[in-house]
Amino acid sequence: MTHHTDKATQALETALQMEADGKKFYLESAAKGGTPVLKKFFQRLAADEDQHAQKAREIYDDIKANKGWPHKETLFRHATSLKSVLDEAFEDMDAEPVKPSTTELDAFKTAMAMEDKSYTFYKSRFEEADSPHEKSFYKALTAEERVHYLALLDSYEYLFNPQGWFSKKERWGLDG
Repeated sequence: MTHHTDKATQALETALQMEADGKKFYLESAAKGGTPVLKKFFQRLAADEDQHAQKAREIYDDIKANKGWPHKETLFRHATSLKSVLDEAFEDMDAEPVKPSTTELDAFKTAMAMEDKSYTFYKSRFEEADSPHEKSFYKALTAEERVHYLALLDSYEYLFNPQGWFSKKERWGLDG
């Protein structure tokens, strides 16, 4: 194997581990969670992490078999948008207001840190990539992790301070 192939497979092994860790964390957090937003949202994130791992595994296997990065575009497709999952969960919360526990809020903080770590890793791999197909893969993963992070942040802000969240979203202001 060439140095580039070794580096690519090592990066994919790291990606596979990060995605597996993320999926496990999200499923465990969803099982423990009491708020609808946490359960639904974390279940969806677990499914996304699984999809990321499947793509990474396909590429890893192709590299191992063919000694090079496969020549295909990477796209992640979702049956529903993350926003629609959040909107539905927020509607459920409005119907039955639930005060999230410190443990649940901490799960969001941990998840944000994990997504930020993944984003940083994939961004560095994108910058180092030689092949346009490798760049495409890491660019797609970077975008996915960024969307996850921002959605987690938005959800955390909603759960932590609903009034402040609504004020920010509605752009309320005080007239003097």
